[in-house]
Amino acid sequence: MLPETPALLLLRQAVRRWLDAHPYDDVAIALSGGADSLALTAAAVAETDRVRAIVVDHQLQHGSGEVARTAATRARELGCATAEVVAVTVGTVGGIEAAARTARYDALETARGSAPVLLGHTLDDQAETVLLGLARGSGGRSIWGMRAFDPPWGRPLLDVRRATTRQACVDLGLEPYEDPHNSEPDFTRVRLRTEVLPLLEDVLGGAVAPALARTAEQLREDGAVLDAAADAILARVRVDGDLIVDALVGEPAALRRRVIRVWLLDGGAKALTDKHLRAIDDLMVAWRGQGGVAVGGGSAGARLVCTREHGRLTLGFDNR
Repeated sequence: MLPETPALLLLRQAVRRWLDAHPYDDVAIALSGGADSLALTAAAVAETDRVRAIVVDHQLQHGSGEVARTAATRARELGCATAEVVAVTVGTVGGIEAAARTARYDALETARGSAPVLLGHTLDDQAETVLLGLARGSGGRSIWGMRAFDPPWGRPLLDVRRATTRQACVDLGLEPYEDPHNSEPDFTRVRLRTEVLPLLEDVLGGAVAPALARTAEQLREDGAVLDAAADAILARVRVDGDLIVDALVGEPAALRRRVIRVWLLDGGAKALTDKHLRAIDDLMVAWRGQGGVAVGGGSAGARLVCTREHGRLTLGFDNR
């Protein structure tokens, strides 16, 4: 039985709400041994019958294997049905932070079976994510933040502050693992956490993180309505895989670019940016005979290119 402290009750309520909205017979927990995932594990064990812990050992630091084994032991002590340690090899693509994330999620996907994976992301993580998206300047979608459930990834703690998970560990007598990467100023997210958000809280009088999280939620709700409208338009203006310019050009810009985005993704495009969408939109609304627009998703020998031909936008490969 968990002690009924305010912090643990908040965590249990958050997990209970998530499970009520997304009922599963069993769930997996991505356990790092840090405060957020430890507190989530304890709350999940108290709220559902079968919890499996998956501990990913990135093998980036000396002694990482021992840290992973300790986390797995704690998971069993908390009541997890199983606790599995998965060692991964982290590549170099995109930098160490991105490569570690890719390796971690790949390992979790393989180990989870049919269960959703609960992640210990908190409201503070959500605020950091929104600020990172804002810096990219890629439109409203880039500051939607994280969803509570983006299958198979579940995030029950998005309304819970990081201070609450730390207090829960104190209440349980657990000493969480402190990842040295979480205090490394070379990582942008660390500087947001330790410098930018505290400064914003000071300058703006507090409650900045909850305000950013609320903004993300409102934008996701608005975006869902616009996306549904764009899907309906796409069904009308797509013919034989192409977009009919005259049928789309009169729609509002926000809907046009959403239609373009879905159409490109359906055609195999990747890593789309606001610059891509605006350049392709210009093939309709600012047509002056310009050439095609290359987008990510091609191969080493062929670019994926959108062009305008005979009143249609077409997507094809341009051999280089």
